[in-house]
This record gives sequence, structure tokens and C-alpha cells, in this order.
Amino acid sequence: MILFKKVSDLKKFVEAQRLMGKSIGFSPTMGALHSGHMALLHTSQAQCDISIVSIFVNPTQFNDPEDLKKYPRTEGNDLAMLDKEGCDVVFMPGVDDIYPKNLPETPKLDLEGLDKVMEGAFRPGHFDGVVQVVKRLLDIVAPDKLYMGQKDFQQFTIINFMIEQYKLPVELVVVPIVREDSGLAKSSRNVRLSEAAKQKATSIFQQLSGLRAALEKFSPKEVETKFLKALEIAGLEPEYLCIVNGKTLQPVSDFSKESYVVACTAAWIEGVRLIDNMILKQ
Repeated sequence: MILFKKVSDLKKFVEAQRLMGKSIGFSPTMGALHSGHMALLHTSQAQCDISIVSIFVNPTQFNDPEDLKKYPRTEGNDLAMLDKEGCDVVFMPGVDDIYPKNLPETPKLDLEGLDKVMEGAFRPGHFDGVVQVVKRLLDIVAPDKLYMGQKDFQQFTIINFMIEQYKLPVELVVVPIVREDSGLAKSSRNVRLSEAAKQKATSIFQQLSGLRAALEKFSPKEVETKFLKALEIAGLEPEYLCIVNGKTLQPVSDFSKESYVVACTAAWIEGVRLIDNMILKQ
């Protein structure tokens, strides 16, 4: 496994691989790696000649400075895990490498409302930062395929929109959510939870699993209300449940008339914010 910290060094490596006809797979992460991230790597390894993983805690996507401070940083464990799993290249840049002073300012992309709902409603400016860093990383790495997880449904939907708008020569591959045996979605933030909180948080998956059947009997609005109440009873502080069109992220009013429906949710427990989703129809 090769570790690069400088943009110029990574670019030279990638150019050399291209000259040899190698395909490049890329998985951007913020570290604190777990088996969900390894699923991105494994999918890349199965589909590409060279797999690159970046570790960069991007400050521009944190609207809460305290959340940025608390975000777990486990570089030693991350590198050991990636090495064990046979990762080819790790890119660990500093903030000044990603956002140098002489970097030309990219005009802000109109996300056509994709950034205003769900996560965007509770984390204003978050997706501007996500688009900014992913575009920058794609410009640096220039991969054939970009690997992202389904758990951040809104995020990968927005990144796919960005790829289409900029006509970037990269294919987005979405890897399914990796879950604990309990059903809890793997997350870097799970390490901050007590065992009791993790047990309570399994109610998120349990409630998501019953939504498809509930939508056969009740309206989306009624289902959303029941879902939020169930999480409260389980001991969580739910922020939202949105049953939306999987492409536009707009609310669904009639489940039977839609072809692509996803339920996205966020909830707090022990001061930790958890997100999850389930594709109900595709």
C-alpha cells in the first residue's frame, strides 16, 4: 500500500498508471473507517485495477464547529485496516493541499433544490461543502469510477447530479448499506454511543423495515407521523422521516403512483446524530 499526502505526488502516480492502461477506482472518506467503508474498497477492487481511498475530514461541510471537533480521527487504525484489506493507495492530504490559496474559485452549482430538503434543511450549507470537496478530489484523482455508500442517500444523489451537470468522465457506483447484526447502519459516529444507546438505535432499522407494508394501508404523511412517534417511544429524538422520490427527493403523496421511493431519516441519541434510509420501491 502506498501513502500519498501531496496532490502532485498522487497525480504523478495516477498518470503513470493510466499510461499502463490501468483503471482507477476511488472511494472518498473522512476516516474513522469501518466495514461500510471496506465495502466501498472491496467493490472497487472487484471492478478496477487500482483502488484509491482518501482520508480527509472536510471542514467546509460541517455547519456545526463542535461536530467538526468531535468527529473521530483514527488515522493509525484506518491505515492498518486499509493495508490489511489490500488497498493500493491512500491519499491523506491536509486542508492546505485540498484548498490552496491559489485555487481558482469554482462557481457555486445550482443544485435545483436537492440540497434544501432533509439533511439540507437541518444542516444549511452542508452540501455546498460536500460538492466542493468531492469535485476537488475528482479533479485530483481523475478516477474511472467513484464509490459512495447508500447510507448517505441524499449525498450520493447530489453528487450524481453534480457529475451530470459538469459532464465529468466518471461513473458513480453506489454500494448498499452495511449494517450491524442488529440492523443498525454502520457509521463512524457509532463509536460515540454506549451499548444501551446502540440497542435503542436499532429501532430505526426496525421501523424502516415496516414502512413498505404500512404504505399499503396509510398515506405517507400518516406513516411519517407513526414512525416518528415510534422512535420517540424507543428513546430517540427523531429529527425527520421523509418519504420521497429517489431522484428528485421531493415528498411522495401517493406511494402506489411512484416508481422510485426511498425513506430517509435522522435521529439523535446521546448527543449523536444518526442517519439511515431504505429504498422502498425501485
